Amino acid sequence: MITTWIQEMKQSADPRELGMILIHNGLVRATSKEGKPVRKMRLSFSKEKLKALLEAFREREGILEIRVWINQGELAIGEDIMLLAVAGRFRTDIMPVFQELLSRIKTEIVKEEEE
Repeated sequence: MITTWIQEMKQSADPRELGMILIHNGLVRATSKEGKPVRKMRLSFSKEKLKALLEAFREREGILEIRVWINQGELAIGEDIMLLAVAGRFRTDIMPVFQELLSRIKTEIVKEEEE
């Protein structure tokens, strides 16, 4: 999926504007943030809230495209939780947007339950 996204972003963007694509691939870890063992994770998210959040972030200066895929249901250790790609002009445009968007998805959009 990531390779396809990158190729599509390169093809659809103005080559005079596209300078960077930043990627995140979140995985289910075998330990929690507190260091406790994790056997699996249940994950859900609000598609409506995600859509609204993405619309707002796509309007930011220097951002050309954003793509997100979030896994749902019961996930095993090592499975993908989320893929996020942000494309834009410069690193100084993309990195703050990437960081804020990823944090807001994790805190406002996704609900994770570790077992």
